[in-house]
Amino acid sequence: MQTELTKHPRHWAARDPGRAAVIFGGSGEVITYGALEERANRCAQLMRRCGLRRGDHVAILIENHPRFLEIAWAAHNCGLYFTPISWRFQSDEIEFIVRDCGARVLFTTVAQAPLAATLRGRIAGLRCFVAGAARGEPDSYEEAIAGCPPLPVADESRGSDMVYSSGSTGRPKGVKQKLPEAGIDLPSAMFQVYERRYGWGPDTVYLLPAPLYHSGPLRFAMTMQHVGATLVVMERFDAARSLELCERYRVTDAHWVPTMLVRLLKLEPAERARHDLSSLRRVIHGAGPCPPEVKREMIAWLGPILEESYGGTEGNGLTMISSAEWLAHPGSVGRAFMGSIHILDEQGRELPVGETGLVYFAGGPKFEYHGNPGKTREAYDAQGRSTLGDIGHLDADGYLYLTDRRNNLIITGGVNVFPQEIENVLITHPAVIDVAVFGLPDVEMGETIQAVVQPRDMSAAGPELEAELSEWLRERLARYKVPRTIDFRAQLPRHDTGKIYTRLLKAEYLECIAAGRAGTQAGGRR
Repeated sequence: MQTELTKHPRHWAARDPGRAAVIFGGSGEVITYGALEERANRCAQLMRRCGLRRGDHVAILIENHPRFLEIAWAAHNCGLYFTPISWRFQSDEIEFIVRDCGARVLFTTVAQAPLAATLRGRIAGLRCFVAGAARGEPDSYEEAIAGCPPLPVADESRGSDMVYSSGSTGRPKGVKQKLPEAGIDLPSAMFQVYERRYGWGPDTVYLLPAPLYHSGPLRFAMTMQHVGATLVVMERFDAARSLELCERYRVTDAHWVPTMLVRLLKLEPAERARHDLSSLRRVIHGAGPCPPEVKREMIAWLGPILEESYGGTEGNGLTMISSAEWLAHPGSVGRAFMGSIHILDEQGRELPVGETGLVYFAGGPKFEYHGNPGKTREAYDAQGRSTLGDIGHLDADGYLYLTDRRNNLIITGGVNVFPQEIENVLITHPAVIDVAVFGLPDVEMGETIQAVVQPRDMSAAGPELEAELSEWLRERLARYKVPRTIDFRAQLPRHDTGKIYTRLLKAEYLECIAAGRAGTQAGGRR
């Protein structure tokens, strides 16, 4: 019997099979709920033919592609763990994840086929299916599912994603939760919170410009299909194009991470003004810190429809905040909507309101880092509370404010400096498109502050712009927070979800230091 929350793509396929489940913004390809159900069933049957049973593992190395979600739903319905992998990772990182998660089957596309062939040769017993492969190819995904019945497998049970961290600060880690005993027809507990708060349903049109291989976009996408919404997926983010899609498809909910908000705001005013965005009910953002001035500008432009949330791939807790709340508590990421928040010092003692420490959640779902019990233990305290490694404080009303990640802290001259604060100021300069700040070893100060900027116009990169940016910072921050040097790059290594690969930048600089060379100079020269 259909209850308020008992929803699944199958329900919507039976109710209105011709309605769009997914529209791809670039190609215009439409996948109906009827087609999604049929193809997911065929893929689930294929998984069973491969010998996969509840608790087994598959990997998905696929770009934002029409086959992605049907494979995820097949695994979900089969009681499997499924690991999406970033095709932006280096080949050794991809091989590490496929091995580490224990995937027995890898699904990919012709774009990744050479890598898939290499992995199959290196990993004993790994089967590969390639979407878009030519007819007659032994790995053709389309031919494989065409020979399977379009019916649900007889022993359906609910599976789960097992997503690996982006590797922004080290080796990717697989986040694993116990397979749920519930049926296949409910979104996760976290996304039930979202659904209740926002009233998502068949009239929702959701713009998703971020990569489906990341935990947030994947879970939002599958939640949209749980509730019967239409998902508009961008193969790649483009700021102006995303506004065009909002207008064309009358998007009600747009999912833009903070770096996307910055790029939207830096469009020419005429470009922003020419699109009819009146259908937008809310803009969802998270996945990284949003500079307060960026958020103020977005609210001034679109109205108080920005909705922010804070959580992690681990799914151990969730905060949410509306625009109205944020304007009353600027800089906050909200109050707890799943789990309770505790701020602890380095000795594990709870800190009072207003004092900064490590952010822990209590009472939320449990998780583990796959194959890494030591890392799992580090994430929990003696009371069973868990942390994502973020630093912050609570105000008297229970609103959480994040300072930065513990691993990002710079200690210069004995003073703690948080890169996020500097980045938030630099990104508001009209000439800046992107920025990363990190610490480097220094004999006198312990660490020195290094900034790397992606300018709007790379031809302007040089000493004059560096001096202008330094002055911009000195007018807004304490002098000890101003980076000693500001270098320039045409592009920073930033994940599509907004997370910067700081470790890659820092490693380059450390390599230069070890070799006795100067750091990366203006224009990307070494």
